[in-house]
Amino acid sequence: HPNLYTMQEFMELGNEIPDATLDDIISSQKPNQCCVLVYTSGTTGKPKGAMLSHDNVSRVLQPLLSRSVRQTAQYMNLWTGIKCLSDLGGSLVNTLKEAQPTSHMGVPRVWEKIMEKLKDTFAQSGFMKKKVLSWAMSISLERNLSCSGSDLKPFQTRLADYLVLAKIRSALGFSNCQKHFSGAAPLTTETLDFFLSLNIPLYQAYGMSETTGPHCMSGPYVYRHCSCGKAVPGCKVKLVNEDADGNGEICFWGRNVFMGYLNMEDKTKEAIDDDGWLHSGDLGRLDKDGFLYVTGRIKELIITAGGENVPPIPIEDEVKKELPIISNAMLIGDQKKFLSILLTLKSTLDPDTSDPTDNLTEQAREFCQKIGSKATTVSEIVATRDQAVYQAIQEGINRVNMKSTASVQHIQKWTVLERDFSISGGEFGPTMKLKRPAVLEKYKDEINSFYKE
Repeated sequence: HPNLYTMQEFMELGNEIPDATLDDIISSQKPNQCCVLVYTSGTTGKPKGAMLSHDNVSRVLQPLLSRSVRQTAQYMNLWTGIKCLSDLGGSLVNTLKEAQPTSHMGVPRVWEKIMEKLKDTFAQSGFMKKKVLSWAMSISLERNLSCSGSDLKPFQTRLADYLVLAKIRSALGFSNCQKHFSGAAPLTTETLDFFLSLNIPLYQAYGMSETTGPHCMSGPYVYRHCSCGKAVPGCKVKLVNEDADGNGEICFWGRNVFMGYLNMEDKTKEAIDDDGWLHSGDLGRLDKDGFLYVTGRIKELIITAGGENVPPIPIEDEVKKELPIISNAMLIGDQKKFLSILLTLKSTLDPDTSDPTDNLTEQAREFCQKIGSKATTVSEIVATRDQAVYQAIQEGINRVNMKSTASVQHIQKWTVLERDFSISGGEFGPTMKLKRPAVLEKYKDEINSFYKE
C-alpha cells in the first residue's frame, strides 16, 4: 500500500530531517498561533474558517496520549461520505478486515447505511436463520439496554454472541474493535438499538469545528442510551435560556475552544460571549448526572404561523421508525399554517458514484410485498402513486400524529420525491448533514403546492 508505514518505518522518516531544521520548526511554534483552519460544514449558511491554535490541538490530544492502555492497532477514520459503503462487501469492509481496527468512527449516515445493508442481507435469509438471528439480537439488545439489571443469564448472552453476533462483527471487520464512535450529527434511536442488538454499542461524540473536535464523549464507562456522554476532562458544558422541559442552548468552555473565525470578527463575537463561553446554536438537556442529550438546533426549530415552536428531528425520526421504506424525511412548516413533510424512499446506491439509483433496496421491496405492492423502483411508486404504498405511508403518518398530544405537531400533507437525498444532489453536506435551506430551495415547487388554497 502506498504511504502506509509501520511505526518503525514512520519514525525512520525523521532521520532524513537535519536536527537544525527540526529545531527551527519547534522554536517557531507558539501555543497561541493558528496552526490549522477548519471550515464549518455550511449547513445553515456560508462556511466559516475556524482558526485552531497549537494549544487547542494539544489540549484535545493530551487526554488521548495520557491513557495507560496501549492500543497497538488503533484505526480511526471519520467517513464523511458513503463512497465506500455502496456495497457492504466493497472497499470499506475490505479495509476494515485488513486493518482490524481497535476503534472506528463514522458519521450517522454511514452507520445507517451499514444497518440498511445488513437488514437487506438478513431479509434474504431462510426461516430458521431469521429465527436464530432474531433470538440472538433480542437477547443482546435487552441485555445492553438493561445492563446489570437484566434478568437474562450471562450464559445466554455469551451463547448468542458466540454462535451468531461475533460472526456478524467479524464479517464487518470489527473482530478486534473495542470502541465504535459516531459523530457530526445525532444518531436515531433505531440505529443505536440495531447496533446494540449486535453487541456493538455506538459511542456518540459531540463537538464542533470550533471546539477542535469532541467536547462531550460517551465511552464504555460513560454511557447512557441516546446521550452523547459527558464533557471531557478540562472542559465544561452548560445550558442557557432553558425552557420548561429543561431544553436550552448548549454552551462550551475550555482550552479547546477556537481562536475565532478568519477575517470575521463580528461572527466571532456572536459565537463567544464575554465570559469565554462558546454558544453552539444547538439545543440540548442535561440530566442530574451531567449526561448531555442533544435535542435539535435553534436554526432548525420550526416556528409556525401561529407562533408555536416545533423541533423537526424527533418527528422526522418517528416517521422513519414507523415506515421502514422511508430513507429521509424533512419537516416543513416555518411561518406556515400547518406542518408538511418531504419523503424519500430507500434505494440502492450506484457502486461507482454512490449516487442513489431508481431501484428500491431489499428492505423497501420487502415492505412493498407485505402491503400488496409489486413495485421494485422508486419511479414506479411515484409515477403511479402506488395505492398500496401511499395508503401505508398515510397510515404511518397517522400513527405518528396520534403519538403527539399537540395538534400543532401533526403532519397534514406529504409527498414522495423522485430521488433520495445525496451529497451530489446538494441535500447533504460533506459530513452527511441535511442542508435544510438547500432542500427548501430545491423543492420549493413541491412545498408551495402544500400551501396553495
